Amino acid sequence: MPRPLITSIWLLFALAASSPTARPIVLVAFGDSTTAVRNNLEVYATLLEKGLPTKGIQAKVFNAGVGGNSTHDARLRFQTDVLTRNPDVVILQFGINDSAVDVWKQPPADQPRVPLKQYENNLRYFITVLRKRGVNVLLMTPNPLRWTSPLKALYDKAPYEPQNPDGMNQLLRLYTQTAREIARTENVTLVDVAKAFESYAHEGSQSMDDLLLDGMHPNQQGHRLIADLLSPRIVELSKKASLGKTTTGKN
Repeated sequence: MPRPLITSIWLLFALAASSPTARPIVLVAFGDSTTAVRNNLEVYATLLEKGLPTKGIQAKVFNAGVGGNSTHDARLRFQTDVLTRNPDVVILQFGINDSAVDVWKQPPADQPRVPLKQYENNLRYFITVLRKRGVNVLLMTPNPLRWTSPLKALYDKAPYEPQNPDGMNQLLRLYTQTAREIARTENVTLVDVAKAFESYAHEGSQSMDDLLLDGMHPNQQGHRLIADLLSPRIVELSKKASLGKTTTGKN
């Protein structure tokens, strides 16, 4: 059954006050291959589970990232992969697969896999359902993309611009802006990964390539940057709702 927000918060507060250590918060990272487990890489979900205790937050983090998923695919597994875990916090990050136009197919596609309006509706659906259950939502923008030889071989047609260093982000930028607008209008916390990656690339001799494995997926440095963005937001939520805080008052 859904947990009323007020009941959930007071229950967690009581647990924190009555025991040396609050029960671990349950956090689900719900996304695509930029969230999913990737070989031996410590992805942001792993980094959060290791790092949050050092800030006084005990957390059980479930990685519900699945490669190739759009928000359409995610709706099909939302109940199983997210809601059944009865989470306290859910991180949402989708957009790269939604915005993809499969120009490599025969005949080539000329529209995104998930239309922009449907992407918006899907994200709002997740937020609405989670909010009714008293779950805190962190909405992340997708990370930007960069050309590599394999990506150019696949996406060398319009609407992409292979000669433009930023030419893989033509449509993705619209989906990123939509995520920002959803966070504003739904009053949920935005974690702007796209802005952080772009800011990194504008400092000194740094490049966005420093943050990516293959032009698309964050590498170790990229995942650490994302975890560093998320961590203070989760600590902030814990202060508001006594989620998973130890009685030491450590932040």
